[in-house]
Amino acid sequence: MISINEVIETNAMISKMNLDVRTITMGISLLDCVGADVGETCEKIYTKITTKAKDLVFIGNDIGRKYGIPIVNKRISITPIALIGSSVCKSTDDYVTIAKTLDKAADAVGVNFIGGYSALVCKGMTPSDELLIRSIPEALACTGKVCSSVNVGSTKTGIDMDAVKLIGEMVKETAELTKEEDSLGCCKFVVFCNAPDDNPFMAGAFHGVTEGDCVINVGVSGPGVVKSALEEVRGENFEVLCETIKKTAFKVTRVGQLVAKEASERLGVPFGIVDLSLAPTPAIGDSVGEILEEIGLEYAGAPGTTAALALLNDQVKKGGVMASSYVGGLSGAFIPVSEDQRMIDAVSAGALSLEKLEAMTCVCSVGLDMIAIPGDTSAATISGIIADEMALGMINQKTTAVRLIPVIGKGVGDQAEFGGLLGYAPIMPVNRFSCEKFINRGGRIPAPIHSFKN
Repeated sequence: MISINEVIETNAMISKMNLDVRTITMGISLLDCVGADVGETCEKIYTKITTKAKDLVFIGNDIGRKYGIPIVNKRISITPIALIGSSVCKSTDDYVTIAKTLDKAADAVGVNFIGGYSALVCKGMTPSDELLIRSIPEALACTGKVCSSVNVGSTKTGIDMDAVKLIGEMVKETAELTKEEDSLGCCKFVVFCNAPDDNPFMAGAFHGVTEGDCVINVGVSGPGVVKSALEEVRGENFEVLCETIKKTAFKVTRVGQLVAKEASERLGVPFGIVDLSLAPTPAIGDSVGEILEEIGLEYAGAPGTTAALALLNDQVKKGGVMASSYVGGLSGAFIPVSEDQRMIDAVSAGALSLEKLEAMTCVCSVGLDMIAIPGDTSAATISGIIADEMALGMINQKTTAVRLIPVIGKGVGDQAEFGGLLGYAPIMPVNRFSCEKFINRGGRIPAPIHSFKN
């Protein structure tokens, strides 16, 4: 049981340390929504989403008021749409029609985002998968709340390099179609290796086919709480440092557990997982970069950064798993650039490069997240960056992801403005040497030897 004393203990975390529940995400299966044609499928999708999620926002807000816990976002994740549209979508326009239906449903129930305009192509693309991927630029340009993801690799199957090449081209096209908003459409698209079925965070959330009909997943976030706790043990040894992070992660996760259980009961939907991911915001004091500095680095990116991040990620998970029986999703530390003020500062100071960020993704919870790059970066270079990150996930048996924003019309030294939780980002330099011949080879990179564990 979670006691009211634990709730009271969080008051200071909320009022002074930026603790919040980042999202309540309702996962909804659309497998029973396939109709005879696109029109009937869209009708079924709209009806199911607006029926299942009709009370999500109201109940989420009510729980927040009851406990005094900010619940920042209410979101929906759905079955990957490439699966739902496979028998009825004959063109990219058909898929865009479904995207517009998803956007309309999200508006109707009042959620912030809906994720799952997705395809799972880690070993190869079906014609339906390819149509969906080719529709992504238009779908993201003509909708406001739809988020998209594609899983292109896994430890068990290798990496579909045909999909990686295509996605590089689609990222460029998305950037062009939304260039008036600093290529904002790319902020709503992420590429995965080893994508989890129960991730509540956007833009990568989708409702996996291993999930039930409907489920509640909660994502909590507490970079400010961890930083404040570490200020109390400044200069202490690593044992004290680790214990402090674990205890703090436990408390933060208990808040998420409380919200998840109550939301589950009041919505009449099974509780899925709590995702304890240290997800920063542009607010001062709500930064993973600040945690790394408190651990002892002048800036994120300084020598020792990868070791400090590995320590942080591991202790967060150790503390979190003791607080809930169902910790899942991604659970760890996000290291986006645009959403974290001190990471932005580190880039501006020259301490943090794209290559160093790539090294850090070996030990963080996700990957290269919200990285703004020059708008003239080639599609092949974007695909090469994606391939590198997918390889890290495949070899290390972990989830990795890429969310790149080639900001059309801007270059190194400029700044992209996204607004809200997405903040702003300095344009980071990209290695200008070509990988085009590598990307154009075609086929797939095979699974690593350690994938054969049967």
